[in-house]
Amino acid sequence: MTSPKPKSVQTMKPATAAKKLGVPLSATPAEFQASVISRDELNELQSSPPAWLADLRRNGPHTKQVIAAKLRISIAGLLRGGITGPLTTAEIEALKAENPEWLERERSLQAEIRKEALRPKQG
Repeated sequence: MTSPKPKSVQTMKPATAAKKLGVPLSATPAEFQASVISRDELNELQSSPPAWLADLRRNGPHTKQVIAAKLRISIAGLLRGGITGPLTTAEIEALKAENPEWLERERSLQAEIRKEALRPKQG
């Protein structure tokens, strides 16, 4: 009878872990950037985030996926609007308050896309 193989520990690069956490790698602490993160460590970070992660999620800088979601537009819409880098929560709120023409246009475009997706398919 053979003994079961020990379970191997899944690890990931810091960039992958940062992406899964929804934060830019460049904004994470140096020790995070220099380490290999296990699946268990990632789960722990997600379930009970340390102060630095909670602060990043609250104040930013945010990734383009998070920025697009907060502005209710697509990532392509961000690029069309000239947003190519991370933004802080304050910068996102200022953009919402300013409501430039491109943002209004992208929001209406996104609303149309969502409405179209909800329509029943015509066969």
